[in-house]
Amino acid sequence: MSKVSVLVVDDAPFIRDLVKKGLRNAFPGIHLEDAVNGRKAQVLLAREAFDLVLCDWEMPEMSGLELLTWCREQDGLKTMPFIMVTSRGDKENVIQAIQAGVSDFIGKPFTNEQLLTKVKKALHKVGKLDALMSSGPARMNSAFANDSLGALTGNRPQVIAAPTTAAPSPAQPSTKSAATAPTTAKSKGRGQGQLRLSSGNQSCVIKALSLKEALLVVRRGEVLPQILETAVLDLEQGESAEIARLNGYLHAIVAFEHKPDSDWLQLTFRFIDHDAQKMDYLSRLIARGTAQKHFTPGA
Repeated sequence: MSKVSVLVVDDAPFIRDLVKKGLRNAFPGIHLEDAVNGRKAQVLLAREAFDLVLCDWEMPEMSGLELLTWCREQDGLKTMPFIMVTSRGDKENVIQAIQAGVSDFIGKPFTNEQLLTKVKKALHKVGKLDALMSSGPARMNSAFANDSLGALTGNRPQVIAAPTTAAPSPAQPSTKSAATAPTTAKSKGRGQGQLRLSSGNQSCVIKALSLKEALLVVRRGEVLPQILETAVLDLEQGESAEIARLNGYLHAIVAFEHKPDSDWLQLTFRFIDHDAQKMDYLSRLIARGTAQKHFTPGA
């Protein structure tokens, strides 16, 4: 059996696979298990000893916070490193997790480097880092450089072949002032959101929306987003400023305009959440006709 054992808990198979692949490529001798929610993780934790848990916050049946609270009530799990992987960065959520005994946080979206740094830090505190590093030589072979996790860490070539151009002038209109964007107070914010990438936040226009994915238009910046990059889409709608944070990844990226120096990119954002509340929220947004189907970039 491996010297270091890690449990990855997330209801999104895509995230579980990326985390496991990143750890396995960096530490070939590591032992990895996964669970789709806190309830399944409980069973594994009661049956097997783990040196670290990497856990999502929002999951069906049992959330990450509920699993953390349960762990700290068990004599054998009180000091086990528990890292919360979440898009919940609000002060009250952070305080809530700290009070429950969380060891650290990894914010979504995250890079492979951020993941490995947090894992090393957590295992160093409990004297397991040497065992982890000796489990096998770190490797970054050519196959890994071309796989999906390589895309997350910037090791994969950019998918859009376009000449480097200067950042758009501040005088140019942003996506919020696009020609087709509604201007009445009642419909303010309709068809708009914020996409949170590892390289920073970007305002976006929602061109199409379904329960599986969103078609987004964003202004091109100096750093291009990448295929399979994890991200969080914040949507705010209605007079009550209701906000939904939707976890997902970039499934496709194309130039919005038919020219190599297009200032706008069209992104296909695939959802990975399996949350009834979020699906209900999406259904209501679709019913309201949130998307701006005829978005036209400003001149």
